Amino acid sequence: MRIPLKAGLAAAALLGATTVLAQPGLAQNTLTVGGYGGSFETLMKEHIIPPFEQANDVTVQFVPGNSTENLARLQAQRDNQEIDVVILDDGPMYQAVALGFCDTLTDIPSLPDIYDIARMGTDKAIGVGFVATGFAYNAEMFEKEGWDPPSSWMDLADPKFEQLTSVPPISNTYGLHTLVMMARLHGGGENDIEPGFEAMVEKVAPNVLVFEPSSGKMSELFQAQEIALSIWGSGRVKALADTGFPAEFAYPKEGAIALMVAACPVVDSDVPAAAQAFVDYLLQPEVQVRLAETNGFGPTNKNTVLPEELQTLPYGPDKISQLVAVDWNAINPKREEWTQRWAREVER
Repeated sequence: MRIPLKAGLAAAALLGATTVLAQPGLAQNTLTVGGYGGSFETLMKEHIIPPFEQANDVTVQFVPGNSTENLARLQAQRDNQEIDVVILDDGPMYQAVALGFCDTLTDIPSLPDIYDIARMGTDKAIGVGFVATGFAYNAEMFEKEGWDPPSSWMDLADPKFEQLTSVPPISNTYGLHTLVMMARLHGGGENDIEPGFEAMVEKVAPNVLVFEPSSGKMSELFQAQEIALSIWGSGRVKALADTGFPAEFAYPKEGAIALMVAACPVVDSDVPAAAQAFVDYLLQPEVQVRLAETNGFGPTNKNTVLPEELQTLPYGPDKISQLVAVDWNAINPKREEWTQRWAREVER
């Protein structure tokens, strides 16, 4: 039996003002949600979870951790799952699906309103937020130098950016995306990565000042004007721009890569109806606005309306059409091998 959520939750619901009669069978139930820590955990505990609990007479426990940690929890608890809903980056989520941890999405009324790319080619998980992997650049420095905004992934190889760029390492999804796009642009792809490594070693690496994994250090590099250009996520660029720094995000003409935040109901949950309802709740437009405001996630629900100041995020049909997906089912089995090779050849 599905837990009814009030259609089109009012914005006030996110502030804890919802008063919906609960299903009698849900009293005293506990739903455990695994997701990111930091600002995401704060948002969930202060604004997202309370109205859901009130509307559905269910207690929600939040387990913080990055995607690797929460995927490891699912593996460790395979025969006795404690997590009912898990929120992961799309790469680890495809692993969770392949390993049989995600239940089928059976009661998600919002599904018809979700962009196709966020459906992830599966009925086991769904994207609840978009981050675009593309260019971060110092708009003030570009204007001063008379440079046009970056427009192609191959701008990473432009000699004028020698020692003025940063690319995260392959252990970071942004670096992995860069490798895949270099492979695609040179005749290869996820199933033929050789051209990608050749392009990284010969064309991109000479321009890279540092392969920086830390978002905090990346921000410092920009603020110290040690770099003018990097591959980064749209949400990270928004956070840097919110500090007053002239950071802007650019979509490469070949496409920015969709890095999705995804959710799935976990198999063998003892509150399966609540798990399905919570996933649907994360797709509600009002919740999607909150995710955009606080974490820079572009909405996957087409009916979400963002205020003008947030429309630099992946938002609306035009920008979503500029997003491309990578084949995580091809990448995941090879990622460890690629990581070792990257250390030997790209960052040597």
